[in-house]
Amino acid sequence: MKLPGLEDYNFKNKKVLLRLSLDVPLEVDPHGHLEIKDTTRIDESLETINFLIKQKPKQIIVLSHLGRPKGKVVPELSLQPVAQYLDEKIGRKVKAAGIEFYLRENLRFDKGEIKNSLVLAKKMARGMDVFVNEAFAVAHRRHASVVGLTKLLPTFFGFDFLKEWQVLSELRQNPDRPVVLLLGGAKRDKIELAKKLIYWADFVLVGGKLVEYDGLPVLAKHPKVIGSLTHDGKDINEKAVKVFIPILKKAKTIIWAGPMGAFEEKKSAKGTEMIGKLVAGSKAFKVIGGGDTKTALSSLNLIDKMDYVSSGGGAMLYFLAHGNLPALERLKK
Repeated sequence: MKLPGLEDYNFKNKKVLLRLSLDVPLEVDPHGHLEIKDTTRIDESLETINFLIKQKPKQIIVLSHLGRPKGKVVPELSLQPVAQYLDEKIGRKVKAAGIEFYLRENLRFDKGEIKNSLVLAKKMARGMDVFVNEAFAVAHRRHASVVGLTKLLPTFFGFDFLKEWQVLSELRQNPDRPVVLLLGGAKRDKIELAKKLIYWADFVLVGGKLVEYDGLPVLAKHPKVIGSLTHDGKDINEKAVKVFIPILKKAKTIIWAGPMGAFEEKKSAKGTEMIGKLVAGSKAFKVIGGGDTKTALSSLNLIDKMDYVSSGGGAMLYFLAHGNLPALERLKK
């Protein structure tokens, strides 16, 4: 399936609703102000933003979420610092082009976003001409700004979204084998995805909280699935590492989503570090996905050793498991 891209539409004098993934890590500075720790996700959206600015639309309204406020206004999860950073990067261009550019506050402050409220989607779409989705990281979520808007406006996809689609489509259809899937982290939905991916991957190596969750014991009975933790459950143990090593050395494709343990704690980062160095040195095609995985490998100065970095671990796994995404279902029909 060919996805409609930015070059397939004339945005001049149009009102554009742009969904980005600006879910950046924030911290409080010594003066009590929120500041961005890592601007990567914003920087990755600039190619699409700059392209749209050059097209001279009448208006660009940006939508994004940040964190998990659960339908409540949480000041620490405000997108205000992101708005300031965007103004520094594109403010002059926007003013020179005479475009109205506005970043809407955190979508997840409204419980209708996660509930995929059609009422909220209609409110966002009112008066707009076109919807651009450049938020691959949430393309697996059935949310109002991901699925709802595709029912109401002509939909196109940004450069980063299209690149994700192309790389992962090729990976899913024609992987070099053996394929080794490294799963870690704490999100339970990976268990259900792993159940489907067992039939595609040659091995599934598991770390993090996933080893302890309900559902994994059944999954772990499969001969392809391997994983065990230290007594405190915060890292993979030596037994797991010893089993992982020969499998990873034979791999031709490695897909990694989620660190092997609580890597932010030094004593629980050994597993992630050992596996990270092994993956980095592998000649396999190496793909990682998810913010925590990226943060962990960046802290180890190994991120540049990866062949492809997906912006969303959950979306990446969902697509590899299903061959489609909720954000695309309307288009496929």
